[in-house]
Amino acid sequence: MNPEQPAAAVVLPDPLTRADVPRLCTELAAALTTSPTPEAACDASAVAHPDLTTIEAIARLSLTARRAGAPSLRLHGTPPELRALLDLVGLGETLT
Repeated sequence: MNPEQPAAAVVLPDPLTRADVPRLCTELAAALTTSPTPEAACDASAVAHPDLTTIEAIARLSLTARRAGAPSLRLHGTPPELRALLDLVGLGETLT
């Protein structure tokens, strides 16, 4: 990611509900259409208690990013508990 051209980004709220997921995907898609770079990022630093809703949100955001032409979804501020959960469900290696 080029620091001079920030990535299109979304921030996962805490708490995160299933109702938040479509809105986050819409926000990311909109940000990618106006971003000068095809980089997509997700700030997960606010996630205090990751669960399967968090995993669903990240998976759907990753899919949204790829459909919009981004090579991947970069996670920032990923707490260790979330990283472990991503590894457990097999998504740890697919996200950067």
